[in-house]
Amino acid sequence: QVQLVESGGGLVQAGGSLRLSCAASGGTFSSYRIGWFRQAPGKEREFVAAELWSGVRTSDSVKGRFTISREVAKSTVYLLMNSLKPEDTAVYYCAARDSGRYRYTIQASYDYWGQGTQVTVSS
Repeated sequence: QVQLVESGGGLVQAGGSLRLSCAASGGTFSSYRIGWFRQAPGKEREFVAAELWSGVRTSDSVKGRFTISREVAKSTVYLLMNSLKPEDTAVYYCAARDSGRYRYTIQASYDYWGQGTQVTVSS
């Protein structure tokens, strides 16, 4: 059983940056990959970014602004968010999928989810 805990959300002005953390415990950290999703008020949860064996993939809406990094020693994955926009306001979730699953934009590919952290970007 894998447990995921997000942190690092908060209020930031447009153009600012935030770093979200996803701390993992249980399971074998190297055997799964992390994806990030977000849900804005009144909208469905959507894919944001995911780590693959070959690197990082992001949605078109955050391309060039968001990326992911992994710190093995801390079993933690970070979502680095730059040039934030008001439309980035949402609850952000990290999720874990087996590293052999390649449909990284699909929520059903992920077996474990964190509780979410709120990100609010003011204009």
